[in-house]
Amino acid sequence: MKSTLDRVIDRGFKGLEVVMVLLLAGMVLMVFGNVVLRYAEGWFSDFFRAQGWPGGISISDEMSRYFFVWLTFIGAVVVHREHAHLGVETLVKALPHVGRRALMAASDALVLLCCAVFFWGTWKQHGLNATNVAPISGMPMTWVYGVGYFTSIGIGTMTLARLYRNLTNTVDEAEVRVFAGDWDEPAAPGSVKGKME
Repeated sequence: MKSTLDRVIDRGFKGLEVVMVLLLAGMVLMVFGNVVLRYAEGWFSDFFRAQGWPGGISISDEMSRYFFVWLTFIGAVVVHREHAHLGVETLVKALPHVGRRALMAASDALVLLCCAVFFWGTWKQHGLNATNVAPISGMPMTWVYGVGYFTSIGIGTMTLARLYRNLTNTVDEAEVRVFAGDWDEPAAPGSVKGKME
């Protein structure tokens, strides 16, 4: 039985998946719409010139690029929760349980370091990005590069929780198997693999 906090977190991640779908759909609509409008400009150039309307919508080029940035960094948090980032498990699979947990702790410590550097870099650039505006929409660039706060905090929080569970000896056996890439072994009920099946 899941706790209330677990259910809230699950809903939050479902919400992030919906946001990712909306961002992807927005990208497709904006890029495809611009392609259609540019072809239409070629076919109906006299009409477009008479209306004073350019063949494409300039802001859609800009926003589709920003949507791609947001989609990528939000997706990194979702994928981290599902333990689906690329990994090299050849050495980890060959180790016993204690070795796997030791490498998991070392890996989590490195990920936390990277998250801290990422957050610090985003923070250092915040003032500069707040004064820079996008050329077409006029949006402050903090809205684009500020997604680094979300990603570093999201991944860092999940990694810190797993490191804590590992160091306090409360980490689930199935989670250690997933870290080692043992997807073929039977999953424990409620484990990450069990949820994916």
